[in-house]
Amino acid sequence: MTTYPTYDQLFDLPAYVEQPVPMPFEDMNGHLNVRHYIGIASEGLDESLVPLGIPQNWPISAGHACFSAEHHCTYLTELRTGDLMSARVRLLGRSERAAHALVYLLDETHHRLSYVMEEIFLHIDMSTRRTAPWPEDVAANLDKRIAEDAELPFAAATSGCLALR
Repeated sequence: MTTYPTYDQLFDLPAYVEQPVPMPFEDMNGHLNVRHYIGIASEGLDESLVPLGIPQNWPISAGHACFSAEHHCTYLTELRTGDLMSARVRLLGRSERAAHALVYLLDETHHRLSYVMEEIFLHIDMSTRRTAPWPEDVAANLDKRIAEDAELPFAAATSGCLALR
């Protein structure tokens, strides 16, 4: 059985995409639709990369991009219309052209972890639309953040099905 970090353990990480669950995001089961969990977690990851030198306009401003390669999603508790949510991000590692992250969606209303998205994302040279080595400054920033996140006082519970190559 996988043991995920608690709400209290994750709370001190920087919060991204803080917002209430909007009614149009609800599905017929009365909770946040699956496509929105992934979208919100992805937005949180994108926001977390900005301080590392990966702005959201990177494809236009520098001809670089990050493309998602693989995801593993775990739904732990429902998020319902009006619940306040936020994303927290932990970087696990990187290779020459890819990085590995965990994104946690917190239910701020009920003080619990709702969802975990594990992702492998790739650095892309937009002129060729192929993977390319991370720019040196971005690689250094990723390495620093990965080292900081490795010091967090809780385990990085992963699916075991995603890995850097």
